[in-house]
Formats: sequence, C-alpha cells, structure tokens
Amino acid sequence: MAELARRFFGPYRRWLVLGPLMKTLEVVFDLLTPLVIAWMIDSGVRRGDASVVTRGAVALVAFAFCGFGFTLVCQKMASLASQGMGTDIRRELFAAVNRFSFADVDRFGTPSLITRITNDVNQLQVAVAMLIRQVIRWPVLAVGAIVCALALDPVLGSVFCLCLPATLLVFYLVMRWSIPYFVSMQAKLDRIGTIVREALAGVRVVRAFSREGFEERRFERAATDQAADAVAAGRLSALLNPATFLILNVGVCAILWLGAGQVFAGDLEQGELMALIGYMNQVLVSVAYIANLVVIFTRAQASAGRVAEVLDWEPTVRDPGGPVPAPVACAPAVAFEGVSFTYPGGGRPALDGITVSIGPGEVLGVIGGTGSGKSTLADLVGRFYDVSSGSVSVLGADVHAWPFAGLRSAVSFVPQESALLSGTIRGNLLWRDGSATDDELWEALERAQAADFVRGRPEGLDAPVEAGGRNFSGGQRQRLCIARALVGSPQVLVMDDAASALDFATDARLRVALGSWEGGPARIVVSQRVASVRHADRILVLDRGRVAGLGTHAELVETCPVYRETCLSQLEREEVLA
Repeated sequence: MAELARRFFGPYRRWLVLGPLMKTLEVVFDLLTPLVIAWMIDSGVRRGDASVVTRGAVALVAFAFCGFGFTLVCQKMASLASQGMGTDIRRELFAAVNRFSFADVDRFGTPSLITRITNDVNQLQVAVAMLIRQVIRWPVLAVGAIVCALALDPVLGSVFCLCLPATLLVFYLVMRWSIPYFVSMQAKLDRIGTIVREALAGVRVVRAFSREGFEERRFERAATDQAADAVAAGRLSALLNPATFLILNVGVCAILWLGAGQVFAGDLEQGELMALIGYMNQVLVSVAYIANLVVIFTRAQASAGRVAEVLDWEPTVRDPGGPVPAPVACAPAVAFEGVSFTYPGGGRPALDGITVSIGPGEVLGVIGGTGSGKSTLADLVGRFYDVSSGSVSVLGADVHAWPFAGLRSAVSFVPQESALLSGTIRGNLLWRDGSATDDELWEALERAQAADFVRGRPEGLDAPVEAGGRNFSGGQRQRLCIARALVGSPQVLVMDDAASALDFATDARLRVALGSWEGGPARIVVSQRVASVRHADRILVLDRGRVAGLGTHAELVETCPVYRETCLSQLEREEVLA
C-alpha cells in the first residue's frame, strides 16, 4: 500500500495535508471540552456562579460550530483526494491491462481483472477517505486525551499509559491474523465472478440442457467458500471492540477507584475527576473508531497488493516501438520458420515445427480438428503471443521488429468471437482507420456481404449497436466484424473461423468478393469447413500442432489422409474429387 501511496498521492498532496490539519483543529476543540466542563462544575456549579456556567455553555456551542466547519472542509478534501486517486488508479490499471498479451490475460483471468479494477479500487478509495477524515482524528484525540489526563493528575493519567500498549497489542494481533483471510476473500470473489460470467454467457446452453440446478449448486459452493473466509475474518474483527473496551473499562474503574479517594482527601476536584472520566470516554470512542479503521485498512492492504500486482506486471509480449520496418522486396507476406509454441502450463506444444509462407495476395487455408493449433497459428501473426521457438515474419521483417501499432495496421484480424462494442455501426467500422470515408465503409460492407442489412436499417451507418452486438444475429455480427477488418486496406488479413455463422451461399459470395479484390491482402483463412478453404492457393492441414499436409485441395486429397478424411466427412465423394 505504501508503494501505491508514493505512486498516486502526488497530485493530491495538499488535500492530504490540509484535510488532516482541519481534523486536528477539530480535535483541539474536542480536547478543550472536558476542561471547560470541569471549570463549569468547579467554578460555577459548586460556587453557585451562573455567569461561569453561561460563559462555559457559550464556549461549548462555539467549539461545536468551529468543529463542524472544520469537518465540512475536511470531508470535501477527503472526497477530492479519494475519488481523484481512485480514478487515477483505475486509469492506470486499465492502461496496464491493455498492454497485456493474451498470455497475461489468461494468467490473471478476466473476472479477476474486473474485480481488481472495481472492488479492489473501491476498497482503496474508502481507505484514502478514512485516512484523511479519521486516521488523524482518532489517534490524535486518544493521545491528546492521555496528555491532558497526565496534565490534570499524573497518577491517574498513568492509568491511560498502561491501557494504551495493551490496546495496541490487540490491534496488531488482529491485523496480523486477518490479512490472509482478506486476501483469500478477494481471490474467492474472483472465482464467484468467473462462475457468474460463465453462467450468463452460456445461459442458453444451461437452459437447453436443464443445468440450472447444477449451476446454482456450483455458485452456492463458491459463495459458501467465500463466506467462510468472511466469517472467519469477521470473528477476528469482532474481537477488537470487546477486547479494547474491556481494557479501557478496567482503566475507567481504576480511575474512579483511585480518584474517589483523592476527592475525599481533597487532593482532586470533582470537576477534574469528571474531566478525567471524559478523557477516558474520548479514548474509548477513539479506540472503537480505530478498531473499525483497522478492519478497513486491513482489507485495503489486501486490495493494494492485488492492484500493485497488475500495475507491476511486466507484459510477456512487449512493444518494441520505433519505426515500421521497411518492406523487403519479393518477401512473403507472412512466413513461419520452424515455429513452435506451448501455452504456459500447457504440457505438449500447441504448435510444433511449423514452416510455411504466404506470398502477397495469396490465400492460405488452415484446417484441422479441434485443438490442432489453428487459432494459435493465427494469433502468432498479430503477435498476440510470442513463439516458443522459431520465427514469424510479416512483409519480410520479424514480428519482434514491428511496433504494435504498425503490425496491427498491416495485419487485420477477424477473431472467432464476433466482438462488437456498444455505439453505432459507423463507430465499430472506424476502429482500424478513424479517417475512413463513408464510401470506404460502404465498400468494406459490400465485400463483407453486410451492406444489404445495414441499408435496411433506417439509420444506416448510424444504426445503434448494443453491447456485444446482441441486436444483430450471429451471421450479421460476423459480417460486420469482417467489414471492420477490411477498412483501411490491410496487407494481411487473418480470418480465424470468421464465417462459421454464415450460410453456405453467403460464405461463397464472401469468398468471391474477397478473391476478386484487385490488390487485396494476403489471406490466412482458418476454418473447419472444407468449403471455406478448398479454393485457397494452398491449404495447411494441422494435426495436434504438427503439419499433416500442405498443398492444393487436389494434391491433399491424394496425399494427406487427414485432409481426405475431413473432406469425406463433410462432402460427397463426387464433390471431393471434383
């Protein structure tokens, strides 16, 4: 938490100084209150002097108004600092996550990253607000009360000094035992987020197979597990108030016992004894609030560690920056040389010794069974992952030499999942090239076979897109994603099973439109459909991450058993041999 404070407190330093200063001034008036009351009792009530009581009452009212004013100023400063710092941390977290490679996102998990940006930052905001509003007030009030008590009567004031170390020991033990539980709670909250995300994303599948009960039980187990840690932490936190109040109430009894004897002996005034009791009550109240602060800061400490882990994480795939490499004459559009790749903790390689190249304007079809490494191969072109061995080059330059912006401009990617963001069709299409004209957008829509249904909407390009594109069918979403990838005239187009939701007629028209694009990009078409790749210049057949065949459709039917078997499972024998 100290590291985050050094990193983000800078712009809010004046609020962090002035806010506690206002609270300190408020505490001064609180500490003067018992002394005024003692004066009213000893000099006013005992002697029957109403003027003393009146002046004391006026002073107390003035103290209250001054304290109220200082509190308002402190509250505003606490809000400015906590909300501002929370916004800065969220901005930095979001920027850090956007620098993550796919492997980094896989490591943390999407639900965990969401929890850290929302729940964990909320905990830090609360802690910063309490730091300004309460952390100074209650310790200063407790220490000030002890100092005033010692000034009134050193013997009775020493009781305060004996109570304080015992109270601090209780705080230390509770914090030490509680932090592991709070860390575990946040991790298990991530697990709950994962289950909820899966259930909502797959709600149709869950209902289709009547697995609602299973999902409910899975959620209940995760929630119960998280609740167990919360209960354990709550039990420890619950010890704070009883234990500290026990210590301080024993101190009150000791003050009354010893003070009564001094009052009877005439060594102590009744008002002074009342002031001592008042100071002990201030210590009691301070300890109660400090106990709550201990819980808040213990949780914030756990959250700070989780936030710092994301901010300090070094992305496994780093942007080299610098200029875009100069194109190499006669170089392949994309070349894989002895490429192997293994996912972290994945065991066997997802790709093993892949060597293949695609010339400018050529089409490489990639086909294979589930888990054969097709999508992994596609991801390596855009350097979403780094190869374990071998090399991948684009336009003659190794992908490691490309700045991310330049590489993603040259290589356009259509992923398996059709990802549209809320906004408009125009807003989604402009992702690759924000300066594209309407004519260029319509040209991309025409090639992607999406122009007809976009024209059918009254708003046209300004038709609204709901989150995830849920107001479009699956095929429409895919065509919009393909159109988005075509804007800006990329030099390489990677389509990772991007036409899986299209009917065969639309898929065929899409292939014809892309094939007739004069000066169009080199294409890598990943698909499980033979019909989507059979007309490619060459077809790469993958089997468990290895090359099972490479050639044209006719060549592979004759030479590659894996490809021939795939063809016969999808097409009639006459179609395969045609």
